[in-house]
Amino acid sequence: MKYIVLITSYMLFVFPCLAQFSISGKVESESKEPLSGATIELRSKKNSYSAISNDQGIFSLSSLAGGRYMVKVSSIGYEEYIETIVLDEKKVLDDLKIRLIQSHSFLQSVEVTGRASRKYTSDYSFGATKTAMLNKDIPLGIATITKELIQDRQAFQLADAVKIASGVIPSSYYNQYAIRGISQNEEGQIINGMRTRQFYFLQPLTTNIERVEVIKGPASASFSSVDPGGSINLVTKKPLDVSRKNISISAGSFSTIRGTLDFTGPLNESKTLLYRLNAAYQEAKSFRDLIGQKNLLLSPSFSYIPNKKTSVNVELIYSNNDGKLDRGQPIFGAIAGQTRLNSTPIELNLGAPNDYFKSKELIVMGNLSHELTKGVSIIASYMKQTWNEDLLEHRTTNAFAIDLQNQPVTTLAAMQLVQRQQNWNIDNYNSYLKFDFSTGAVRHTLLAGYDLHSWQKLKGGGQNAARGFYLKDGTVTNSFNPANADNYQTILVRGITLPRPNVPHFDLENPVYTIRNISDYQFSRTQLPPALTTTNSVFIQEQLQWRKFTLLASLRNEWFRDLTNYKNANEITVRQSRLLPRIGLTYSILPALNIYATYLQGFQPQANTVTLMPVAAPSGSSFAPLESDLKEMGMKATLLKGKLFLNAAIYEINQRNILMNANDTTNPDLLVTRGAERSRGFEMDAAGYLLPNWQINISYSYIDAIIVNDREESLKGARKQNTPYNSGNLWTRYNFARGTLLKDLGVGIGLQYNGDRIPWFNRSFKVPAYTLLDMAVYYNPSGSNMQLSLQVNNLLDETYWIGAQNYLRLFPGAPRNLMLTISYSF
Repeated sequence: MKYIVLITSYMLFVFPCLAQFSISGKVESESKEPLSGATIELRSKKNSYSAISNDQGIFSLSSLAGGRYMVKVSSIGYEEYIETIVLDEKKVLDDLKIRLIQSHSFLQSVEVTGRASRKYTSDYSFGATKTAMLNKDIPLGIATITKELIQDRQAFQLADAVKIASGVIPSSYYNQYAIRGISQNEEGQIINGMRTRQFYFLQPLTTNIERVEVIKGPASASFSSVDPGGSINLVTKKPLDVSRKNISISAGSFSTIRGTLDFTGPLNESKTLLYRLNAAYQEAKSFRDLIGQKNLLLSPSFSYIPNKKTSVNVELIYSNNDGKLDRGQPIFGAIAGQTRLNSTPIELNLGAPNDYFKSKELIVMGNLSHELTKGVSIIASYMKQTWNEDLLEHRTTNAFAIDLQNQPVTTLAAMQLVQRQQNWNIDNYNSYLKFDFSTGAVRHTLLAGYDLHSWQKLKGGGQNAARGFYLKDGTVTNSFNPANADNYQTILVRGITLPRPNVPHFDLENPVYTIRNISDYQFSRTQLPPALTTTNSVFIQEQLQWRKFTLLASLRNEWFRDLTNYKNANEITVRQSRLLPRIGLTYSILPALNIYATYLQGFQPQANTVTLMPVAAPSGSSFAPLESDLKEMGMKATLLKGKLFLNAAIYEINQRNILMNANDTTNPDLLVTRGAERSRGFEMDAAGYLLPNWQINISYSYIDAIIVNDREESLKGARKQNTPYNSGNLWTRYNFARGTLLKDLGVGIGLQYNGDRIPWFNRSFKVPAYTLLDMAVYYNPSGSNMQLSLQVNNLLDETYWIGAQNYLRLFPGAPRNLMLTISYSF
């Protein structure tokens, strides 16, 4: 009997290993046309099988041994498809639908058709060199966040996307970052390589974004007036020649509700006319008191490609935002030399219920590429943008209330009210000739062109401000003189006598949110002077390839003109110009490994109207221009047979004549220049597939940024503000293989680390380091076009701050929050 049991047990154990399995399916293009002649390969550690699809795209494989297999499907002109499947309990795995994505062509000189790939990596960039170039050949650090990574992270706003890139550190709740330890100014956003004005206070939505490119260093050779640390270039979604449609609805924490759609495809049978429509609407509150936003985005685009020589793209971006500015959390001042960041709740906000910030933006962009003759093309782009804001806000003066001895009362925040309206008109034009030719064994791509960047502040703008203290005669003065304390009206708060403020103090111990009557205040009224600022540039760029070397060299000359009080009798003109060189060399050690070195210079004019608010320079003419330079060495590699892209670099950036807020409580808008800063560091970005069902994006940055020269002697050699020494990010998604019990599920895990930082205007305390854990679960039923995803951010509910300016402006991060999204593609 025992032998029968042993034999039976043996057979039960061996039978699955001897079982025969089969699979079948169909290979299609994205337009659902069958692909014949596609090669289907199944490989495991022990076995290998292959098949060819027939005229209907159908294939089948039988008599297969059980186990885990890698399925690879390839066809000429299409991207390779790889997936992991398990042949186990089911003997038949049939009706596999495999859709191949057409390979991208680099023939387009300007980006008029969309990127068809669906992965965390992008192989090319137009923005860094003004023409299509493989990232591995560009001698410059570029971090790319693709729409697939944006979608998996549910990064609905830009800040949620760029935090994945190495060396990008948020400075506040605004659209403001430090890149490689260098702070961004208020110049606006770059969209498709063209600079906009003004998306500083509210975060742009990402619904219409194909990819975000963080181009490191002062890329003045490519863009006009850029920040020395790097530029964030938003590349919008372009039409595809295959039909794709996706709609999604989300709901989550903080009363968030949103909906998006993305439709694209051909409009005629010849596929010469293509369209794309992106739209999004969101209503959301916040974990912060009183804060909420309503966002609307509409972005249609059209591409016309009548032949191989000519292509045209036109797109419109309409953005309407209605909400409130969040100036951050106020805390008590240091007590006995100690600063307690949790002395107030992270929800605490200084605003009033009737505050608002409204902005509207309309952008129209057009691109034309035409081949004049073989090897000679003309490329032209134009952007028109209008932007306006309507602001009413109660905010701190960046100081505590004072008593009659002019001593701070650190439980009361001194307040002001600001009311502002302004309108901008922006024009950008770029055109160049492109020459592709060879001289012997050397291949050349030569560009010669012209740029115009013009922005105009229109008449009719103004700002009203209420601040200061009441005198006994009922008038208001902006300053308090304790020697003449008897001349001021007074109030009594918790037994302390204080001069009566124009705008009531905010009590941090007993916050009260009442609807404010702004007619109770006395205002100083300022007409914002009309202004016109233009930058004209000419440039020449050579991309030379010889054997294993690629040389990228360019010269750009900029002529900057700023007209304050434009077309008025007291018009002030400021002119500045600069010649900007760039040179970079890439050497291919191996087909999959390049090393590079680069040097370039940056130039950023700082006249009276370069910031959001016009601020006159101390000289009455202009501030000295911001000058910078970059030295960088690095390597770029494609690993795991091209599935994983790695970029690593060491660098040094120097900048001079830094424009900063003086942090003067009597003049909150006063700016001063800092002598010089230097940032050195190492960074690394990697993205791609570790396994067919496993994608990853990881980054790390070490930044040593110091103040080299300053008006204050004590700051020389000091650590730069808002810059952690170490920071890193990880996001990974794993989809369980077909044939397993969890075949319809995927999981995502994210980690984010930022080291401690010094606040912007107060060096007496530090913003502590933090580590965050995020998780996501994806459910995609087999054979379905629906996906259900649940994202949990800050899973461990850590209290942390992304940055700080002073005691009255800290920027706490969100506590644990959830977002549930259902999307459907058809």
